[in-house]
Amino acid sequence: MRKALNTAALALLLAACGAPPPRPLNPHPAAPASPPAAHGIAYRIDSAHSELRLLVYRAGALAALGHDHVIVNRALEGWVSPAGSSTAAAFYLSIPTSGFVVDEAAARAQEGADFSEEIGDDAKAGTLHNMLSPAVLDAQSHAAITVQSVSIEPAPPGMQATVRISAAGHESNLVVPFTVETSADRLHAQAAFTVQQTALGLTPFTALLGALRVEDQIRVKLDLVAIRD
Repeated sequence: MRKALNTAALALLLAACGAPPPRPLNPHPAAPASPPAAHGIAYRIDSAHSELRLLVYRAGALAALGHDHVIVNRALEGWVSPAGSSTAAAFYLSIPTSGFVVDEAAARAQEGADFSEEIGDDAKAGTLHNMLSPAVLDAQSHAAITVQSVSIEPAPPGMQATVRISAAGHESNLVVPFTVETSADRLHAQAAFTVQQTALGLTPFTALLGALRVEDQIRVKLDLVAIRD
């Protein structure tokens, strides 16, 4: 069995609490190339220093037959506009489905004991194949997962954003906590939270009548650096 914790790739991605049921949407949503003029100054996502990381865990009576996975994507694109105040700020993030990488040795080592097992190339390829298949991210029809801010507000000790996530033909509004540091020329935002795959409209992988399955909940880590235009 390919330890294909398929739905891991959500990416997308971001989220959290009290999400409404996802609904189908246009498979090719319009992507704002830049912030509206009213938002003013823009910072562009620096893909060389940004990363989305997903931690996906096995479950079920036969969980020992599977693997926990670390999935990363560093091909991130988009923009951030501070707009002078947190409540007026906005951002847009595009996560190409072609940019996902499964179980890099260095990334697994960074995540500790749960990911200490060495994963073979065949297992990695199988996981990626299943993740991009029509049953999960449907990468052939949906080239990217997108995340766009709806609102941003203080949530001590950091901030929180309500975001609209478009993934594999489904759209969901989720709440994401994050921290941010901003200077004249650079912005650095970080987020770490859990999200349920079903909240994004995806069904967790299962096999052997549920004896081997993927936990619905995954861990998301997002590290974004943006440079002023």
